[in-house]
Amino acid sequence: MTSPLTSPTSDGRWTPRLWGTLLVLCAAMFLDALDVSMVGVALPSIGADLGLSTSALQWIVSGYILGYGGLLLLGGRAADLLGRRQVFLVALGVFALASLLGGLVDSGPLLIASRFIKGLSAAFTAPAGLSIITTTFPEGPLRNRALAIYTTCGATGYSMGLVFSGLLTEASWRLTMLLPAPIALIALFVGLKLLPRSERERGRGGYDIPGAVLGTTSMLLLVFTVVEAPEVGWGSARTVLSFAAVAVMLAAFVAVERRSPSPLIRLGVLRSGPQVRAQLGALTFVGSYIGFQFLVTLYMQQLLGWSALHTALAFLPAGALVALSATKVGAVIDRFGTARLMVLGFALMVTGYVLFLRIDLDPVYAAVILPTMLLVGSGFALTFPSLNVQATNGVDEHEQGMVSGLLNTSVQVGGAIFLAVVTAVVTANSPEQGNASPQAVLDSYRPGLVVVTLIALAGLLITLTGLRPRRERPSVVVARSAPKETERVTVRD
Repeated sequence: MTSPLTSPTSDGRWTPRLWGTLLVLCAAMFLDALDVSMVGVALPSIGADLGLSTSALQWIVSGYILGYGGLLLLGGRAADLLGRRQVFLVALGVFALASLLGGLVDSGPLLIASRFIKGLSAAFTAPAGLSIITTTFPEGPLRNRALAIYTTCGATGYSMGLVFSGLLTEASWRLTMLLPAPIALIALFVGLKLLPRSERERGRGGYDIPGAVLGTTSMLLLVFTVVEAPEVGWGSARTVLSFAAVAVMLAAFVAVERRSPSPLIRLGVLRSGPQVRAQLGALTFVGSYIGFQFLVTLYMQQLLGWSALHTALAFLPAGALVALSATKVGAVIDRFGTARLMVLGFALMVTGYVLFLRIDLDPVYAAVILPTMLLVGSGFALTFPSLNVQATNGVDEHEQGMVSGLLNTSVQVGGAIFLAVVTAVVTANSPEQGNASPQAVLDSYRPGLVVVTLIALAGLLITLTGLRPRRERPSVVVARSAPKETERVTVRD
């Protein structure tokens, strides 16, 4: 329910309190993305300081992904059942404490544990924050504008995280862990004052405990299996059995959700074509971009010898373009609709990835790399807000948390799965250690870039199905009781 204190004015202008509410939610989204991108550059320093192996360093990243991707479904439903404001603020407080812990520990296992806790808390702040927006701003131009600002804050956080990590790691890797703590605490105290109170969902059959256990366990095992598969082998007995267990648990989860009076996910929402396209679009969109960013970082640092800061600045045009478009994309969505913008955004991404296949060992940045960054940034600015708008439009208020959790699950699982696939393709084509010339290494990256392009192309084909022309059904006559007249109504599919 929208609070009068945070409602827009009668002429559609936003009050200072409404802006404050949105900024608190944007801060949490910014921190989630910032935290993901900052840690990557700091890993070598962390390993040297704490004496961690490469496999242990991987879990500093994977621990966050495991907590985040595994618990999003539960986080989204918890927001609906326990109250969005309460869930958001508690999880934000846990995020701040885990950030503080991560910057102070002197043990690899404790650092990994702090990362898992941060991912877990983000699994509750992300769907709760998104559902607060969709229940505070009415569907239409106001919500589209709010979601555009919210999602571009995430993209900006990711881009700025690369720059911040390059600067902070020069002083100490601990600063990259500590930076989110004060920002999260400030957002928490401001949120206590500004966030609208939300009622808990009542009278809908209670808690779906079996669904929560099955859904959370299956997502945790899926993310864990995908993260570990490149290390233990995709065809190993462990990987195959893990995927089989995931399939069994997901089948059991679907059976439970069909019968539950208060399901973790109401499967009926997936009968909507726009909803399915939004979920699959998020899966392929984020999956292709995470794979691209991973390969480009390796290319710039390992082959070109660029520093972490130099690499971050190379990505900056894409992030800057997304940030500058934040307040404008909502109006573009109002005018052209989400379906057209998703298609255009994916087309720009595919074009950018194809152009990047021209890279060599001595690229001219302005001619080879910059065009791709601008195209990818433009695609990101159009596609990501549109995915969020399309996924949440037409959904009842009491299910906004559920849909938000489902969308964020698609984002995280898509990133984990396709990054693992891209990594496996590159590993399979990597030269032997004794024959690892720079050109041979570059050649091993190209199949991975082709896979990235194909993933984005799949997303483009999926979103193109939303542009099918609507068929008009025959006109029907609706009778009015008083005064006696008829109204002719045209019904569209």
